[in-house]
Amino acid sequence: MPHILPTVNACLNATAAILLILGWKAIRQKKEGAHKIFMSAALGAAILFLCFYLAYHLSGAGLTRYQGKGVSRIIYFSILLTHTPLAVAIVPFSLMAVYHALKGNFVSHTRITRWLFPVWVYVSVTGVLIYAMLYL
Repeated sequence: MPHILPTVNACLNATAAILLILGWKAIRQKKEGAHKIFMSAALGAAILFLCFYLAYHLSGAGLTRYQGKGVSRIIYFSILLTHTPLAVAIVPFSLMAVYHALKGNFVSHTRITRWLFPVWVYVSVTGVLIYAMLYL
């Protein structure tokens, strides 16, 4: 099963990106119910991703080394070096955003999500790009 997890994770990243954008569009249209559904689903996809990511790496699958050379190698590592710390950073901030939303503190929720949304979309999209560069 571990060999399919990178593909599953890429699909979860793509799903999260789509759900985040749909959630953003919903709140821009003042559709709070749809926003909550899309963002909850995006959070669910992210949680599943994290579980499968940890399962893959804890299963002894090891590291996958990038085989590209030249400019593609520079591009890959530029993406990876921004993706990784931002992926770690979004975890506590997404939890804080959810906390404030559940408490009805939408000023704090919005203050966090103004920067969290584009970063989370970036992390999701670059996760798919990293997968493509490693496995396709």
